[in-house]
Amino acid sequence: MNLRLIAAKVLTRVVVDGQSLTAALEQALQAIESAQDRAWVQALCYGVCRHYHRLDFILTQLADKPLKDIHIRLLTLVGLYQLGFMRIKTHAAVSETVGAAGRKPWAKGLINALLRRYLREKDSLEQAADQHPCARLSHPEWMIDKIRRDWPEQAEACLQANNLQPPLTLRVNLARISRADYRDLLAEQGIAAEPHAFCASALILGNPVPVEMLPSFAEGLVSVQDAAAQLAAGLLDVQPGQRVLDLCAAPGGKTAHILEMQAQLKELVAVDVDGERMRRVEDNLQRLRLPGRTIVGDAAAPQSWWDGQYFDRILVDAPCSALGVIRRHPDIKLLRRAEDIDALKAQQHAILHSAWSLLAPGGLLVYATCSVLKEENELQVLNFLAEHADASELPIAAAWGVAGAAGRQILSGDAAMDGFYYARLRKA
Repeated sequence: MNLRLIAAKVLTRVVVDGQSLTAALEQALQAIESAQDRAWVQALCYGVCRHYHRLDFILTQLADKPLKDIHIRLLTLVGLYQLGFMRIKTHAAVSETVGAAGRKPWAKGLINALLRRYLREKDSLEQAADQHPCARLSHPEWMIDKIRRDWPEQAEACLQANNLQPPLTLRVNLARISRADYRDLLAEQGIAAEPHAFCASALILGNPVPVEMLPSFAEGLVSVQDAAAQLAAGLLDVQPGQRVLDLCAAPGGKTAHILEMQAQLKELVAVDVDGERMRRVEDNLQRLRLPGRTIVGDAAAPQSWWDGQYFDRILVDAPCSALGVIRRHPDIKLLRRAEDIDALKAQQHAILHSAWSLLAPGGLLVYATCSVLKEENELQVLNFLAEHADASELPIAAAWGVAGAAGRQILSGDAAMDGFYYARLRKA
């Protein structure tokens, strides 16, 4: 079993078929018995996606003409990633990558020549990549332009953070154990963790570990969730006896956190349009022993599922470009297109307006995205406020993020967090 070949096939599903890296890997890793080999293939695929634009630029410098065989092109990128970014013996990286070309003698000779030329000319090729913005920052040009337009001073740090491996952040179930006590449980297992400065439930691990190694994970003492996403539940300011709606809820991390923070709700209803992803919400709630009603439905068309009872609190975790979570999902740089943004903005607008009609007078709505683009975030909220006389913004006073004309923005990598946006809206 050639692991480089498996990695190239996974990448082909992403680049050619438009499949998410998560889904493509899930399918491919089932055939690999060794946990170490599975982890290695995963690291290879994530690494190539993370540095795809740099690797592809270098390949264009190496090859006299474009490689029309997409599988062989991706296999060559797998080889270049090993040589440029992984601690692996060069002869093994070259020979195993060449061997993955299988019954294509022409491809074996070509890959061998390209990888060996890279080794000879590595310094000059890397310097050339550093002079080309898309290669240096390893993002498509349109993403770089949009992020620079919105965040001229912070763009460089934000784009560079997208190319780093993110930390594993835990959400401690404070209804059942304190963060300090859970940190002690981790220490007993030899797992180092630091409390997050801006999120009372968050612990950041020094090194990632499989979830099955986390003490009492199966019993619901802890979950995996980025610290930025953990801020949502606190911003909702949920009180006993209230009825809460979580729209676009899957996979359910924020749903569960709301219930962990306030056990005396009248009801929490979680809605998502994807039935398969909604099962993950139900699995999460079951593991954490939390109540909650789940509905498979369209957030923009509540007439098909709403019972007519208003909600005191609504979380709109809107579908977005997800440019704030690229470090966790580097395939976003390959799958997202500039023309997607307008369609997403229209969807956000529709969901936000529909949600407002379900909110009780005096109620609070939190609008959230994992994007760093202003057109999906503060401009979307400003537009909403202009269209709704009964809506007012409640400014977020916090030490995290950057205050905008409306809401507050966290940029990728700030305080070890993903890029996230939040705004709080009060109904008159």
